[in-house]
Amino acid sequence: MSLSPTSKSKLQKKRLSQDQVQLLEASFDAAKKLEPERKFQLARELGVPPRQIAIWYQNKRARWKNQSLELDYGALQVRLDAALADKKQLEKEVDSLRGELKRAHDMLFGLRQAQAQACVSAPPGSCLSSCCDEGAGSSPNEDVGCSATWQNGDALQFEELYACLMLGGGRGSNSCGPIIPDGVNERDFWV
Repeated sequence: MSLSPTSKSKLQKKRLSQDQVQLLEASFDAAKKLEPERKFQLARELGVPPRQIAIWYQNKRARWKNQSLELDYGALQVRLDAALADKKQLEKEVDSLRGELKRAHDMLFGLRQAQAQACVSAPPGSCLSSCCDEGAGSSPNEDVGCSATWQNGDALQFEELYACLMLGGGRGSNSCGPIIPDGVNERDFWV
């Protein structure tokens, strides 16, 4: 059973010309959804069946959504790459800060050991007053700005030294460190 030439032409859709495509593109840019009235109006203007207009709109909308998704994906990928770079930089900073913290703890530990050794050989009560050679008193409330030189040549400020001494001392009356009442956190003495 063969189709007659007239029925073949009815089944085949007419290819749209450049002018027709431009008009459809302009219509699509104005409204992404095709209303029935607009579909029939475009079909009359272009001289094509309304079904062909509807199919063109459907295909164009699908392509437009895919392009939008690709653009969104590209933007998200750029943001992800930036976030990963920031994360890597922050991890480096954290590692650096951990190293500094370890060096500070090591220095504090060394200072405590040196202070403990000095207190063992010194007469009771003389450790705190000998921290400054500028004639300042041993009262922790005096802000005299004394500094002591440590092994690596860094000058420790008096407040830092005082905090270290407060943490390094024992609890007995014969020790060179301060007497800290029970229930008081040693960190409360940090300046």
